[in-house]
Amino acid sequence: MRPDILNPYFAAITGLSGIGPKLAKPFGRLLGREGEPRLLDLLMHLPASTIDRRARPTLAEVVPDTVVTLELVVDRHVPTPRGSRAPYRVYAHDETGDIVLAFFKADRSWMERLLPVGETRWVSGTVTLYDGMHQMTHPDRVVDAAGLAKLPPIEPVYPLVEGLGQGHVRRAVEAALNETPELPEWQAAPPGIGFHAALRLVHQPRETLDASPLGPAWKRLAYDELLAGQLALALLRAQTVKEAGRPSLGTGALSERIVRALPFSLTGSQTQALEAIRADLASKDRMLRLLQGDVGSGKTVVALLAAATVVEAGRQAALMAPTEILARQHLKTIEPLAQAAGLRVALLTGREKGRARADILAGLAAGVVDLVIGTHALFQEGVVFHDLALAVVDEQHRFGVHQRLALASKGEAVDVLVMTATPIPRTLVLTYFGDMESSELREKPAGRKPIDTRAVPSDRVDEVVASLGRALAEGRRAYWICPLVEESENSDLQAAQARFEDLRHWFGDRVGLVHGKMKGAEKDAAMAAFAAGETQLLVATTVVEVGVDVPEASIIVIEHAERFGLSQLHQLRGRVGRGDAASTCLLLYRRPLGEIARQRIEALRASEDGFFLAEEDLRLRGEGDVLGTRQSGFPGFKLARLDVHGDLLTRARAEATAIVRNDSDLLGAHGAALRLLLHIFERDVAVKLLKAG
Repeated sequence: MRPDILNPYFAAITGLSGIGPKLAKPFGRLLGREGEPRLLDLLMHLPASTIDRRARPTLAEVVPDTVVTLELVVDRHVPTPRGSRAPYRVYAHDETGDIVLAFFKADRSWMERLLPVGETRWVSGTVTLYDGMHQMTHPDRVVDAAGLAKLPPIEPVYPLVEGLGQGHVRRAVEAALNETPELPEWQAAPPGIGFHAALRLVHQPRETLDASPLGPAWKRLAYDELLAGQLALALLRAQTVKEAGRPSLGTGALSERIVRALPFSLTGSQTQALEAIRADLASKDRMLRLLQGDVGSGKTVVALLAAATVVEAGRQAALMAPTEILARQHLKTIEPLAQAAGLRVALLTGREKGRARADILAGLAAGVVDLVIGTHALFQEGVVFHDLALAVVDEQHRFGVHQRLALASKGEAVDVLVMTATPIPRTLVLTYFGDMESSELREKPAGRKPIDTRAVPSDRVDEVVASLGRALAEGRRAYWICPLVEESENSDLQAAQARFEDLRHWFGDRVGLVHGKMKGAEKDAAMAAFAAGETQLLVATTVVEVGVDVPEASIIVIEHAERFGLSQLHQLRGRVGRGDAASTCLLLYRRPLGEIARQRIEALRASEDGFFLAEEDLRLRGEGDVLGTRQSGFPGFKLARLDVHGDLLTRARAEATAIVRNDSDLLGAHGAALRLLLHIFERDVAVKLLKAG
């Protein structure tokens, strides 16, 4: 139950004076709510900038193209001649000079009431020079002396949608501030301004800094949001760990056979990660660990050795991947090693049907299958394990938390290892994976060669095709990546289908095609033909982004590289450089190149370090896009800006950890205030974990 003190915040904005059904729709669009927007949504819609109306120069002192407030005497009106497109002009002066106020499509009687001849009015807006004369087109404000007394010296400027003006939002926000109360303090070291007071100061700034993300009021609100997120994760972790784990103590026998069968030695960071994972598996607490690895750093081998540890203890493991291609790729890597060690492995995706599927399910239930690799088919109802001890979730950001929990619920006190091949910036690890311990694989296995990365404008595509022809004649293999599957009317991107047809014209049956809209069996056949060398050039969409491993491929062409994020470009580039041949990545871009796209391509050319590139990606794109969270249901921030407030995360995590250590049920007065915080930032999952109180 939500505490009563919060009811005003969660009241519908249609309860505010002046917001009827007609305005409710654009407000709904503005605030991004499908249901009826609430006062809370409105108050969290913070200004994008401010207008400082404190500058009150004379006309002689005006600096052109700045916002000023002028005290003027109105001289005369020159209405727009009938049929003309010229503006309605009002001439005015002060003791130092003259100015023209210009209005398009103005009504004469309304203008004469607004600016009566002979009267003094205060006019605020941007002054320009036109034909050597001062001019202000469509002033923001025209007021008399009484209006001037009420005119805020600094006004917020809000992002808008069609159907709303600044005045609509400002009036609604003012009403919402007056309807909502201050709340009890939840921060351990409060900054001297309360939550509601901080909202008021950002929306009704006294100084320009007050409405800036760098100002103390906004920082207070950002910290509240980060604290709510960290507290929710800490409660989730406490709850998971509280459900005591079952220690899995391996003998090391299977693991040793796997390591002997490896064609390379484990890297230092693989060994380190394994030690941490085995310590987690052996402890009486449940494991919840994130394993981040750069492209080709060997996460699958670490996952296999973790699985071997629980199998040595007489239990089972499952590895869940987001796509069939990736699940089959894991199987391809794991199967020969598992066979060498005597580990029994099965694959379960949506494609296993009939007798084959029934046999796999029976094997899992009887404990005959030690390790199952699959897609989300693994957590469906009919799948029963004999004794699941370890759930490995690959590319976690493609799944929701609920899917992770659904797989973990297939056994008793299941340990969870989450893997990602997209290195995640430190701030995002804290934000989205703060309920987990974290291990990083930063080294590449020995023998990985550097990749020659070049940027080529798309108007030179014929040269690229010609040089590709020479490479294919030498027996080399290449990927050609396109952003879309088929031409769409609203897009000018070269689609995979069209590019496939074009390249077949040059290279015939040596060209294959794989994209997300193909049936699973078709995709597998296309990948198998490429891996076997039956086709030499594979045209593909980003389905090959992770996990696809064809060591013979040494060239990758990425079309419309300017449209991809930096981490995604790095992932795609990682499909080559896996074999003995020198590898090349060609980034085809359309001119003119925007500034951010240029920086992205330069960063990619300068570095192959995925962790460095992830931080760059965050700087260039913002947190929601880096993890693909705009699409995958992660909570983006409403108030916190990680580029500005990222340093507050560590403090928020430390405070959240201390809260849960001392009062994991959030009881007492401070606990009650923290429950309000969780409700305000809609971390309802965490609230539900708490006992009543």
